[in-house]
This record gives sequence, C-alpha cells and structure tokens, in this order.
Amino acid sequence: MRIIVVDDEINALNVFLGQIITNQQVEYRFFKDDPEAILKYCRSNYLDGAFLDISMPNINGFDLARKIVEIVPDIKISFITGLVITNADIPDDLKKNTIGIIYKPYKVIELERHLNLFGERKQTLVVKMFGSFECFMNGRVIAFTSSKSKELFALLLALRGKSLSMGDAITALWPDKDLDKSKRLYRDAVWRLRETLNEINFPCVTFGRAILTLDTQNIECDYYDFMAGKGVYYNGEFLTSYEWSLPFQDELDFYDCGR
Repeated sequence: MRIIVVDDEINALNVFLGQIITNQQVEYRFFKDDPEAILKYCRSNYLDGAFLDISMPNINGFDLARKIVEIVPDIKISFITGLVITNADIPDDLKKNTIGIIYKPYKVIELERHLNLFGERKQTLVVKMFGSFECFMNGRVIAFTSSKSKELFALLLALRGKSLSMGDAITALWPDKDLDKSKRLYRDAVWRLRETLNEINFPCVTFGRAILTLDTQNIECDYYDFMAGKGVYYNGEFLTSYEWSLPFQDELDFYDCGR
C-alpha cells in the first residue's frame, strides 16, 4: 500500500511518522504544503490513499485534494486537522473519495482504522491484447521502461498464469541472439519489468530463479474475457507487434470459429 501525508507542521509529520513506521505494509512519502512537488509525485506513482491537512499556508487541503483526484480518480483521502470541522463540512465533490477526518493530536486507533480502509482499495490492471498491446492503471497508460520488458509482460499475460522459463522467454523474444547475449537481455528485461510493477504498486509477477509466474487476479483483459465466453468481440488481431503471438492467434481463430 502506498500513501502520502501532507502537513505544513514538521512536528505533526514527525508524530505521524512515529505512529505508522512500524506498519511494514505501508510505503509512505511526506510532504509539506508544496503543491508542485506533491502533484509531480502523484503523476508518477500510483497511490492508495492520502492524509491531507486542511489548513495550510500555501494551499487549502480541499483544493489540493481536488487536484490529486484529477490525477488518481479512485484514491481514498483522510483529512487531518486541529479545527472544529465535521464530515458535513467536506465539499460534496470530494465526499466520494473521502473516508473521514482525523483530529490532532493523532490517536493511534484512528490512524490504524483509516490505514485499513486505504488497504481495502484493490488495484485493477486493465489490459488490451486484441490488436496492439497496452496496459492501463487508473485510466492511465502504463509506461514501460523498455520495449522488451513490455513484450515480456505481454508473453506472461498470453500464458494466462502458466509459468515462463528463461529458455522459453529467450526463444520467443531473442531467437536470433547468441545465448550469452540473450541471457543478459533477458535479465535486463526482467529487472525493468520488476521496476515497472513496483512503480505502479501492482506486484503480480513472481520472480523466481530463471522462471516467472503471473498472478492473473485483479487483471481485466479482453483476451481473458473472450476465452471465458463473456461476449467480448474479437477483431481477428492479437498482439500484432509480436511474432511469437501467431500460435495464440491460431488458437483464438479456431475458438472463434467454433462458436
């Protein structure tokens, strides 16, 4: 779970840190009221929740929340304040994302309760495999750091949960390279894929020794839905950029004709 905490009071941030640092499942980042830095972080990191102080010199917590929601539409927000404010004072356009208010000084039980509510949010990876290949998280296209790490992920998705050995991956992705070079390229692609999945906070691949396995839970995919008979339209094209996809396309064509 990844969260941010925004408060212009250094002492308040330190207290907050002392309360949650023992929670090993929380990855957190603290900010003072620096809207530019906060929004830059939100654009490049997928967040489960945000604790936002309401009254800050450089930006009001409600205004900051609106900007964050534009970037991460399904984020959960807890407002923190020392003011006499109730849930009725939360603007209507923010109520969908707001889980409540935490009052200063912090109470550990309230922090834990809100953190648990943040953790209930499940990330869903949306994958398009018919035609060209793209992945989306929270409505945004995932930017892979290399074309081969993206292709490696496509191959894992095509296998629908079956394990992929290093040898099979090399045969599919680097058929014309010598073995030593192809192993180096494989390891680089694996490292880059791991970094991308960490970046979007979606650890769906088990990285074993010379073997990879995809957990297909919380993945919405046109290919998966079609094979499950959920009425998804197949346009006759499957991962068109990748030559190794042809056997999968033959299976799709056969399956489509049999309906």
